[in-house]
Amino acid sequence: MYVDEQVLVLDKPAGLLAVPGRGEDKQDCLSLRALQLWPDALVVHRLDMATSGLFLMARGAEMQRRLNRVFEQREVAKRYEAVVTGHVAADAGTIQAPIGADWPDRPRQKVDAEHGRPSVTHWQVLARDAEAGRTRMALEPVTGRTHQLRVHLQSMGHPILGDSLYASPAVEALAPRLLLHATRLQLAHPATGESLVLASPAPF
Repeated sequence: MYVDEQVLVLDKPAGLLAVPGRGEDKQDCLSLRALQLWPDALVVHRLDMATSGLFLMARGAEMQRRLNRVFEQREVAKRYEAVVTGHVAADAGTIQAPIGADWPDRPRQKVDAEHGRPSVTHWQVLARDAEAGRTRMALEPVTGRTHQLRVHLQSMGHPILGDSLYASPAVEALAPRLLLHATRLQLAHPATGESLVLASPAPF
């Protein structure tokens, strides 16, 4: 997707882990595949296994430190695209709902006003399909909580099609995969400071 001496950006397919999981059967992942081609590739952030799209890696420990700082300071603009069930009436908005682990039902997360961490997502409607009863949305997470976009959209009453964790079985069955894709990343290049903008169109 994009490679230079400091940065590597790959387009992760849905269904492939971004980083290794627990157990021998969960070792195949994009980050280890990347290491076979670029031995200095190091993980900076994560994408859910079910989510596809842009996955950024650093080349070398110094670049990893710089990019980790960029993410911690929220200096990365991230944009996702999703298809959700139902008719979203407003054209745009912001979800501010704290998220925490649903301990009895891990790995699920939930909106938790008492113990959750602050979580913010901006959203915009891209298209509505009244006949199919679905809406295409652009999503810009300000924070980076686990499953944030999936939980926030469920909290709106519009879970993502194909979501095995947060949608009903009927909504999950409407798509062969989770219809969530990381479409855009924008950040200052860790070596040059110049704006780096990467895009990947949603494959659904």
